[in-house]
This record gives sequence, C-alpha cells and structure tokens, in this order.
Amino acid sequence: MTTPIAPIPSAQPPHYFERHIFFCMNERKSGEASCSQHHAQEAFDHCKRAVREANLNGPGRVRVNKAGCLDRCSGGPVAVVYPEGVWYTYVDTSDIDEIVRSHLQNGQVVHRLELDPGVGR
Repeated sequence: MTTPIAPIPSAQPPHYFERHIFFCMNERKSGEASCSQHHAQEAFDHCKRAVREANLNGPGRVRVNKAGCLDRCSGGPVAVVYPEGVWYTYVDTSDIDEIVRSHLQNGQVVHRLELDPGVGR
C-alpha cells in the first residue's frame, strides 16, 4: 500500500519528485567542523530506509540524496528539504524519523529541528 504524501500547493506542473532531502556528507581534511564528523552517513542511511519502509520513495514522491558541502558546517549535521528549502539539523535517528513523518510525508515543517537562519560555515 502506498502512503499518501501531502502535495505542495502550486500552480506549477508536477515535479519529478514531490520532495527531495539532501544530507551534507562533507568531510574537511583541515580539521574544521564538518557534517561527516556528526554521523551524517548513518543519518542518510536511516532516512533512506525510513522513506522506503513508509513507501514514500520513487518518482512523484520523495528522493533522499547525498550532497557535498552545503556551507552551513557550524550547524552540522545538516540536511535540506526542497522544494520548500527548509534546513534542518538533527541529533539522532528519532529526529530523522520525525522529519520523515512530519515533513516528507505530511508537509509539516519540524520547527524544533530547523537550522537557525544565521548559521553558516
């Protein structure tokens, strides 16, 4: 059974993916803070699994991707959901589960996990 996804209100034609989440996987060799130091790979793997188990994956649905540096290292680890452009930070897999359920499936931003807009590199 396919799990419904709350549509994005728009006059635009449908996107190939309804939502796209990118996880920063960057690793800085210089010793500067980077998302890879905060278990970004594990979070990515968990999100892929959670999206698949909820039947949210595939064309017209949700895509989970890796990204290089997203230039918000000091808030890491970070992920961003498009097309809304919502930036998240997370601590553990329960945070990822909440993003999957609330935002990726139901279109509701998880405000407690939003990255402060002033956080950069």
